[in-house]
Amino acid sequence: MTLIRWTAAFLRPYRARVAAVLGLSLVEIGLVTAAPWALKLIVDCVLGDQPLPAPLVAALPFVVELGAVTLLVLFAVGGLIIELSAESVRLAHTQIEVDMGQRVVHDLRSRLLDHLQALPLRHHLTHRTSDAVYRLDADTYCINDLVTGGALPIALAALHLAVMFVVVLVMDATLALLALAVAPFLYLCLRYHATTLSERAEQVKMLESGLVERAYETLRSIAAIKSFARERHEHGRFARASRDTARARVRLTWQESLFSLAVTTVTLAATAVILVVGGLRVRDGALTVGDLLVVIAYLARVYDPVAEIAHTVGSLQQAVVGAGRVRDVLALPPEVPDAPGAVDARGLTGHVRFEAVEFSYDGVRTVLDGVDFDARPGELIAIVGPTGAGKTTLVHLIPRLFAPTAGRVLINGRDAGAYRLRSLREQIALVPQDPLLFAGTIGDNIRYGRLDASEAEVEQAARDAQIHAAIARLPEGYGTPVAEAGASLSGGERQRIGIARALLKQAPVLILDEPTSAVDTLAEAAVFDSLRRLRERRTTFVIAHRLSTIRDATRILVLQDGRITAQGPHATLLASSDLYRRMWERLASGGSLDDPDLASSSAPAVETSLSARS
Repeated sequence: MTLIRWTAAFLRPYRARVAAVLGLSLVEIGLVTAAPWALKLIVDCVLGDQPLPAPLVAALPFVVELGAVTLLVLFAVGGLIIELSAESVRLAHTQIEVDMGQRVVHDLRSRLLDHLQALPLRHHLTHRTSDAVYRLDADTYCINDLVTGGALPIALAALHLAVMFVVVLVMDATLALLALAVAPFLYLCLRYHATTLSERAEQVKMLESGLVERAYETLRSIAAIKSFARERHEHGRFARASRDTARARVRLTWQESLFSLAVTTVTLAATAVILVVGGLRVRDGALTVGDLLVVIAYLARVYDPVAEIAHTVGSLQQAVVGAGRVRDVLALPPEVPDAPGAVDARGLTGHVRFEAVEFSYDGVRTVLDGVDFDARPGELIAIVGPTGAGKTTLVHLIPRLFAPTAGRVLINGRDAGAYRLRSLREQIALVPQDPLLFAGTIGDNIRYGRLDASEAEVEQAARDAQIHAAIARLPEGYGTPVAEAGASLSGGERQRIGIARALLKQAPVLILDEPTSAVDTLAEAAVFDSLRRLRERRTTFVIAHRLSTIRDATRILVLQDGRITAQGPHATLLASSDLYRRMWERLASGGSLDDPDLASSSAPAVETSLSARS
């Protein structure tokens, strides 16, 4: 019943279309019920010696004066009109049904995408993207398949059965009871096969989702595959997954075929029995040949939808499984909702303070431990430390991509959780180490920072990020299309476009996660000249691995094993912090802060993984 209520909730906005479908179905049933009687009149009254039915004579008195040929043509044309009318009604019914189904699919997809975007970042880091895409693309057809492929055809077949049973019962009670006797056998067939079909349908869904994941990973990593000459290896992995999926699909189809064969056998046997019994009753004079033809026509009308449902029962089971997969995602809790009385974050100056902040991904391993610092507007705060020290996690707490396990992150003196989440993030610009570029033009990607920005503002942001000259040299300039994930641009160009996007946002808090790691020294110096000029209006955080970035900072936070071991300007830290001095010497000699001997203990694996994906 829960699945029925869930499905009905999506149909509720389309009550008028549902009513239209049901109304047209009733008209169709009436026409289909009337259609065989034209054949009965021809066989019994025109070709046979039966008198015309009294109700027909009362309605159309002139028919008694017509000759046999005229009656033959009249009944044939009447039957043709009834059949064509039924087909026209069925056409309208189908169009409305398909239109309603597609609208419901659209609604479900929109709701699912909205919910996926609302899920915490941690969910997306720990779950396969391709599985979410498969649910969004394939599984969202579940309601359409359940309604148009299951509920409505079954309801229509049941209504057909009820109406025609009443008509046949009036004609001959024995044949009516024989026609109804097929129902228990159909129920037993369905009950026997339903569990196996459901299990195999769920297995097919899982394997198909995994196959999409394998293809997605292969194409996403094509550069690495080519560089290691692993095309055969990846093809083998994909082929094995594809074979497993194909075998599961074949097993499901075999089960569907067995069920369909069972249903067809039952319906054909019932038809044969009714034909024999009806033939005997015709010989006994209890029925006319026309009456028997009407009964057989009714059976075909009823059993055909039942047989069609039998053929598609596997698809119905897949729809049930798909609905379960969609409901599982929708049941996941979204990001922490806005607290009662949450305030708008517009007008922030960018004053950020951490008070005894702790954080853990799994509740066991501590990533941040007792972090305290204060950052004011106009300051450039550099965050340094060995790999895995917690640098990326720290800056992700500011826009509430994660919530502290303990302690508080204050913005303008108010807990970050007291702001409405969307408005808070509107006041923060984040540039990851490898900014993602979207499908569209270079101008579109920069304007992503502020969708209503003018062309002049986009160009100025590009100038501040030192990417305008490179864009201007392109034949189409800012209208140049960007290849998937920015593959047509260099790493340095992607980073500077990401910086331009963040600068265009004009947010009071700017977070840069190694923003110039792929930029040459001269371009980097120019970028930080712009940041120095623009930072008076914002608080800037930089995760830094370069000498120039560190030296230019107002204040430097030295992070080790999730703790701030020292903080202050460059000169002070050289004199007071042994770890900072060793990091500085390492950088000055061309080394890297990723060297393991800089850290006193091993870094948390979760933080390392997060940094790699940022």
